[in-house]
This record gives sequence, structure tokens and C-alpha cells, in this order.
Amino acid sequence: MQLTKHAHACVTLEKEGTRVVIDPGTFTPDAAEAVGLAHAVLITHDHFDHFDGELVAAALEARPGLRVYGTAAVADALGGHGGRVRAVAAGDSFTVGPLAVTVHGRRHAPIHADIPCPDNVGYLVDGAVHHPGDSYSVPDAPVRTLLLPTSGPWTRLGEAADYVRAVGPERVIQIHELMLSELGQISTARFLGEQGLTGVAIERLEPGTTVRL
Repeated sequence: MQLTKHAHACVTLEKEGTRVVIDPGTFTPDAAEAVGLAHAVLITHDHFDHFDGELVAAALEARPGLRVYGTAAVADALGGHGGRVRAVAAGDSFTVGPLAVTVHGRRHAPIHADIPCPDNVGYLVDGAVHHPGDSYSVPDAPVRTLLLPTSGPWTRLGEAADYVRAVGPERVIQIHELMLSELGQISTARFLGEQGLTGVAIERLEPGTTVRL
């Protein structure tokens, strides 16, 4: 399987010619191109930096074979589209071509008592790579590659370190990074990485970079 990093929280996963895109939001300049090449779109929650509703709705109208998976709020925003939009929750599983996906987690990480926490699910794809959305929820399955959010109003470095320790991945790739400067990203990677609190290197991929998992 190959992973392509897009800006912020968006990634493409590809296996045997099948592509899924996770969290194409408004902070991702090439989200339309990524969705245009995808067989399915997976949305962790309905915040705009993870879910560009207009973009995904237009793609559903234009491409009869496209399927979308997300929380109930995402499904409500898009409508059914003849069963091509499916609401998922923790414990669910589905396949997209050769890719097997299991769903983990329930709620967005808290930001402040005055701000509601929406539903948030994470996706473990082929038992290999886990995208947690905006959450430090630990999946109840082994994870080889963890996509780790490193910036945002809900993130905390100490909790992020404990999250990596709890998941125990072989590999960590940074996502959700746009709120950090270059210096902030370097500092965070060192603090959390191989010589820091987790003992696992934090990989910083430029948007457009593709790696094999």
C-alpha cells in the first residue's frame, strides 16, 4: 500500500489500483484532485478542515461510482445518494476493493467546555495505517503506521506522547500540521520523536510526497 500526504489532515491510500482519500477538507488545496481520483472518501468528522461538504457533494453528483463513509453528521449533510453515503461508527467494518477498513473511536478530543465535541471516528486501513481524525482514541487493534495530529486547538504534546506510547506503532507520520510554523514542526518532531518521549521517529512529509507502507 502507498500513502500520499496532502496538506493538513488529508491523505490518499492506494493498493492494487484502488484509492481511498481520508479527510479532504478546506485546508487541503489539492483536495478536489485527490477526491477526483478516489474510489471512496472517508471522513472522520464534520469539521471544515476535514470535510469540504460542497466538494464531496459535487463529486458524488459527478461520479456515480464514488462512495463516502463518515459519521452520522457527515451522512446527514450529504444525503443518501442511493446508498453511496454510509454512516459508520466504532465497531463497523467495510471494504473498498482490496482495502479492508475498520472503524474506531467515538468523540472529538475536547477543546473547551463551551465548544461541543462532535462524533469523531478513526479508520484503520488493512490493519496497517490508522487515521484518528481529531482524537487520541486508541484503536483496539495493532497499528503499524500511525498518522499523528501535531497541531490544533485540541492537541497537547504530553497527551500526544502518551497516545503514541499507548498505540505502539512501528512508524509515525505527522498530519494536521498547518497550525505549526516550520520551527514548531521541527521542535514537535524532536520532542515526540526517536530521541524524545516516544522513541519512534516522527516523519514529516511535504504535501505531495508518496511513501510505501
